[in-house]
Amino acid sequence: MTVLKPILIEGYTPEEILSLPPEQLKTFVFTGKPLVFKAGSARILGEFILRDNRLVIELAHIDGGGEGALPTIAVLAEKYARLNNLEAVEWIVHAVRCATPNPKLSRVLERRGFQIQDVPGYGQAFYLRKDLPA
Repeated sequence: MTVLKPILIEGYTPEEILSLPPEQLKTFVFTGKPLVFKAGSARILGEFILRDNRLVIELAHIDGGGEGALPTIAVLAEKYARLNNLEAVEWIVHAVRCATPNPKLSRVLERRGFQIQDVPGYGQAFYLRKDLPA
């Protein structure tokens, strides 16, 4: 029997991240600046923004991964948004015109409902907005 290890984000389980005090999340996650973090075996350059009652996740670069880092981040983001009464999680993934495109990433994003769009203020990107029930 195979036991799957949880995917850690900077050494924390998603549950541990959700239990951090809001001040600590603001200091380390919602900084207003891009940050590099590790999720599973992936190194990701991204930014997390709270804007107009929604969580906006912008991912600019992803190295490695493949074991489920993005789905783990998605589950964590939705749980965070629900716990904080946000109305949506919005994703902007700049994987459209990479120097070395990852065809697997494109397929994963498309299967999850992402569409290539011209996102105002960001340019062409994979985009998804997931509205959360009130």
